Amino acid sequence: MAGVGMAAVAARLPLCRWGRAPISFGFHRGVSALLAQNPEWAPRGLPACRQKTSISFLSRPDLPNLAYKRLKGKSPGVIFIPGYISNMNGTKALAIEEFCKSLGHAYIRFDYSGVGNSDGNLEECTVGRWRKDVLSIIDDLAVGPQILVGSSLGGWLMLHAAIARPQKVVALIGVATAVDGLVTQFNQLPVEVKKEIEMKGVWAMPSKYSEEGVYHIRYSFIKEAEHHCLLHSPIPVNCPIRLLHGMKDDIVPWHTSLQVADRVVSTDVDVILRKHSDHRMKEKADIQLLVYTIDDLIDKLSTVVN
Repeated sequence: MAGVGMAAVAARLPLCRWGRAPISFGFHRGVSALLAQNPEWAPRGLPACRQKTSISFLSRPDLPNLAYKRLKGKSPGVIFIPGYISNMNGTKALAIEEFCKSLGHAYIRFDYSGVGNSDGNLEECTVGRWRKDVLSIIDDLAVGPQILVGSSLGGWLMLHAAIARPQKVVALIGVATAVDGLVTQFNQLPVEVKKEIEMKGVWAMPSKYSEEGVYHIRYSFIKEAEHHCLLHSPIPVNCPIRLLHGMKDDIVPWHTSLQVADRVVSTDVDVILRKHSDHRMKEKADIQLLVYTIDDLIDKLSTVVN
């Protein structure tokens, strides 16, 4: 596929012993230092970092206040954009914070409006409103150039942010990137099911990641999301992009990342597949791959932005 560098594909990924073998993900500075301190580094070793960054709130006229946690540090900074109704305290968000702290780089994680500690009513939230949340974080809190890390729906929003703020967003990392995801899933339903959802106003979408076994998604949420779909035309993003995806993802097919790679105009694009990973991509090897990828991009960009 044109414009896609397959940095590591399927079964080839486990070929390196994480934390020891010299691999192509910029294995230097922060990663080597972090693993040297704790060779068995894993997400479960992170809770201490929660105590060192207190929750702050971004006040916005006419919009809900956003809860966030921020580390000040060097450029480029990193911003984590969570998945659908996920908060800022997930495994990936905390792992990236610990990693950025080890490097001395700036980092921001936050809750969408209506989610976690942020103000707002979840029933009133839309993809468009969450897009505004991401832009508020970039405009009002982030200093200098930023690497955006988007998980699932956050990967969709990171592309919108890169389109809207090309001077400030200098690289993207998508994890199980769900571009157009909910709209695509809805459109694949039988016609009679879609009509029933339209009549009821709510789609009870089955999900093993929900405590109830389903996500209750408003029909109006789906219709509004249609206005933010990107895969139907070239995506005007020119910065370096890394797309990580599990081949066992039963929510967002890994082929979606290939579609994104094909649609973006950037030529610096790698699609990295994990053969045995699911949608969450939160196993130890997944998290290590994520921080290696961040480290590689920081190294790539630091000579330009500092």
